[in-house]
Amino acid sequence: MKPIWKLYGDGGAPPPGEVVAPGERLSWGRTAGLGAQHVVAMFGATFVFPLMMGLDPNLAIMMSGLATILFLLIVRNRIPSYLGSSASFVGAAALISPGGANPALVTGAVCVAGIVLALSGWAIHLIGPKAVLAAFPPAVTGAVVMLIGFNLAPVVADSYWPFDQWIGLATMAFVILATVLLRGFAGRIAILLGLVFGFALSWLADLLAGPAALPDGGTAPRVDLSAVGEAAWFGLPELHAPEFQVSAALVALPAVIALIAENAGHVKAVQEMTGDDLDPYMGRAIAADGIATALSSAVGGAPTTTYAENIGVMAATRVYSTAAYYAAALAAILFGLCPKFGALVAAVPEGVLGGITVVLYGMIGLLGAKIWVENRVDFGNPVVLVPLAAGLIAGIGGVRLEFTEAFAVEGIALGTFITLAGYHLLYRLAPESMRPRPAGPAEVPAQGAGTVLGTGSDAVRAEDAEPGRGAPDAPGPESGGEADPERP
Repeated sequence: MKPIWKLYGDGGAPPPGEVVAPGERLSWGRTAGLGAQHVVAMFGATFVFPLMMGLDPNLAIMMSGLATILFLLIVRNRIPSYLGSSASFVGAAALISPGGANPALVTGAVCVAGIVLALSGWAIHLIGPKAVLAAFPPAVTGAVVMLIGFNLAPVVADSYWPFDQWIGLATMAFVILATVLLRGFAGRIAILLGLVFGFALSWLADLLAGPAALPDGGTAPRVDLSAVGEAAWFGLPELHAPEFQVSAALVALPAVIALIAENAGHVKAVQEMTGDDLDPYMGRAIAADGIATALSSAVGGAPTTTYAENIGVMAATRVYSTAAYYAAALAAILFGLCPKFGALVAAVPEGVLGGITVVLYGMIGLLGAKIWVENRVDFGNPVVLVPLAAGLIAGIGGVRLEFTEAFAVEGIALGTFITLAGYHLLYRLAPESMRPRPAGPAEVPAQGAGTVLGTGSDAVRAEDAEPGRGAPDAPGPESGGEADPERP
């Protein structure tokens, strides 16, 4: 039987200038070590986002491992990527289930979105990757991503920050400083480090100042680890069936646009690093993410997406072996089978989450602006300016459009519809001279500390990238590819 991975050299690390291809591997010991690096890279965001959505972090970690294996099988081990929890549905979850009151309704809406994403991926596979840019140009994609992030501002102000404003402020300041002052890998896990810092600070505050005052009256300790002591070391996470509701599904569907864009962007980044032509597999990658999201949410898990943190690990190590991702996936599954770990995550104080979400939600929103800047979107053109302006205000402001007493469209869903429909309508009606022309990313080096979260529309840090190779951030492909000769 032909082995799946060819041993690279003697199994040792590649010398300077050399890379380990997706179909190659190092020794199994080194491969397991690389898998551990990938686990650490994705860990912070993968359990933070389910926490924000009122879902079980333990289940999310376990399902991320299963989702990654499924993804690799669907793309035939050609695209080395890890599927962690997606931030694209955090805004929808806050609207569908305030305070995590109805997680089944959230997973039902996410399941529908996952099915739509899977169907979109197979459609892209059949008609070619250029369809992504045609349907979702950077102007529209950036606006939708911005809507998803900035819709969460009231959640921070009302749900987390009031529990302990000073712990929140200290945690926020730590994360801001860490993203700038910490270099390399440490900077990419600033959110995870912020959680650890806030947790320790909350424990110290309990010890020195006593319990915290609750917003509704009374007091309670900031850190309560009683559930951790009661939890078992090994066991299945708690599963639940999804609950389906049309209005909830409509709120979640705009995230599909963001997921298509971020998956396409990550495929292009991996293509640049590996030198392989991955355009024929772009549709498969998007469909695989959709299938993984639908399956995860069907049992109560979190939505998934490809992670830029893990692309950063590949850029730093020059090891693109998919074997390392299988090792990471197996490790994540084992973590998910430890209820004690899940109880520890659930014990993160609300004040700490307040400090984290101030930065986190703002970063999600600004990724939309990042897409606009990198694709040189022309806001002097009314075809672009007017529908985006209307969609953003309607979406962020919570404008509500009622059709019946039982059915209404508002927030992210309404803002996305206005943006998408308005842009394409004006594009068709405008004279040829006013129609926006596609522009590639601005040819400037990446600046700043880079992205610390796997939200999807981000890129590898410039200082971690392999010399001589770029890792484009463009949200969609800029060129088509040959059709896959083995289409499903």
